[in-house]
Amino acid sequence: MSESIVGPGEFYQVVGVGPHSKPWPTDNHFDQALLEHGDRRNVLDKYRYWTVEAIVAELDTKRHDLQIAIENWQHDLNIGSIVRTANAFNVSAVHIVGKRDWNKRGAMVTDRYLTVHHHATVEEFKEWCDKENLPIIGIDNLPISKQLESAALPKRCVMLFGQEGAGMSDEGVAVCSVVLAISQYGSTRSMNASAAGAIAMYAWAMQHLNPSNHPKN
Repeated sequence: MSESIVGPGEFYQVVGVGPHSKPWPTDNHFDQALLEHGDRRNVLDKYRYWTVEAIVAELDTKRHDLQIAIENWQHDLNIGSIVRTANAFNVSAVHIVGKRDWNKRGAMVTDRYLTVHHHATVEEFKEWCDKENLPIIGIDNLPISKQLESAALPKRCVMLFGQEGAGMSDEGVAVCSVVLAISQYGSTRSMNASAAGAIAMYAWAMQHLNPSNHPKN
């Protein structure tokens, strides 16, 4: 099944490849419509002309232990950008906590390649995490927050992000095993929620995916 939504990036024209030259490849992971009309999706070159299902199946073989959760009480525009970054880090799941409908514009359909769970309340989300034995790591600059840069992040965990402006809810803070803050050095009280999400995911990756931290014997 090919994707019906094709859109440009935020600041550049649509990129990709045109129709595939014939004879077409016959492997099952190729999408006939994309081979015929071209593939201008926001995917790596290795996935050009692949079906969505084939890409997801391949990504499922190498998902990382990190999961991402986002509180959604106000239809925050930043949620889509956080989901897109979660795709870039190939997290094992994304959780939307609160309203089921969320603003997907910033995701640029990258959510199609992820497992997305919905939890109507923070309590439901906490129950799910407890069953999976997953610690919840909050990301927000609160008085109780510890420094992200010096924290030892669990390999299996779910990072919880709040809303732009409002930050994490009191209920969200209460279910976290720890809340971490990104050090800031300017005058602004807080940075954009999607930027904070990218920094936090990168911090996790530097601890658990960085080859220099795991030298070969």
